[in-house]
Amino acid sequence: MTAPLTRPAPLTWLYVPGDRPEVMAKALSCGAEVVIVDLEDAVAPDRKAYARAATAEFLSSPHETPVHVRIADARDLPSLVGLPGLSGLRVPKVSHASDIHRVASRAPGVALYALLESALAVEHAHAIAAAHPAVHGIALGEADLRADLGVRDDAGLDWSRGRVVIAARAAGLAPPAQSVYPDVRDLDGLAASCHHGRALGLVGRAAIHPRQLPVIERAYLPTAREIVEAEEIIEAAADAGAHALPDGRFVDAAIVAAARRTLSLAARR
Repeated sequence: MTAPLTRPAPLTWLYVPGDRPEVMAKALSCGAEVVIVDLEDAVAPDRKAYARAATAEFLSSPHETPVHVRIADARDLPSLVGLPGLSGLRVPKVSHASDIHRVASRAPGVALYALLESALAVEHAHAIAAAHPAVHGIALGEADLRADLGVRDDAGLDWSRGRVVIAARAAGLAPPAQSVYPDVRDLDGLAASCHHGRALGLVGRAAIHPRQLPVIERAYLPTAREIVEAEEIIEAAADAGAHALPDGRFVDAAIVAAARRTLSLAARR
C-alpha cells in the first residue's frame, strides 16, 4: 500500500551561490518558496572554505523564507548543522540508501533532499526515497544524469523522470521538482519544458535566476478551466458511486481525488 502523502510540494526553488552573501540576502525577497544556497557546482574549489563560512553566517539567524543548502560533501556539515536558519540539506550524487544514512547520522533532525544524478541512483530511487524518516524529497540532477547516460535529446530523460515520480509517491513523499532549465533568457522554452514536466507528474521546478520564477509558477498552477472542471467534479461527487457528468466525463473516486489535488494546488495562488 502506498504511504500517505503528508508534505505539500513547493513550486519554486531558487539556487544561489554560497560565496555571494549579497545574492543570498537578495534572494529572500525574490518570491521563491525555497532558497537553495549552493556549496557545490556554483562555487569554485578555491572558494569553498569562504563559501562555507559565508553560508554559516547567513544561516546564523532564521529567515521567513525556508533556506536549504546543497552541500558539496560531508565536510560542509559541521558548520551548518544546528544553525537556526537551516531548513534542509540537498544531498548531491546520492546512489544508495547508505549515502542518506551517513548524512542523516551527522545531521540529526535536518530535512534531507536526495539528488539522483546517475543511472545507479535512478535504479535505487525508491530505496533512497524510503531510506530514512529524514528524507523529505528526491529529485534528479539532470546535467550529471545526462552525461552519465549519454543522452543527447531531452526526451531521453523522461523515463528517469517518471521513475522518480513513482518512487517519491510510493514512499509517501511530495512529487519531485524539475531540474533547472539552464537558459535563463529562453522563457518560452522554460514554459514549454515545465508543461511537459507537469504532464509527467513533476511538481514545481528549481531556478537559477529570479526571472524564471513566475514562469514556473504559472506553468504549475492549475488553469482557470482546470479549476472549473475540478469544482464540477467535486460537486458531482456528492452523489454516491461512479457516474458520468452531463458532458460525458466519467467520475469515480480516483477522478475525485485528482480534482481535490487540483483545487489544493489552486488554493496556493
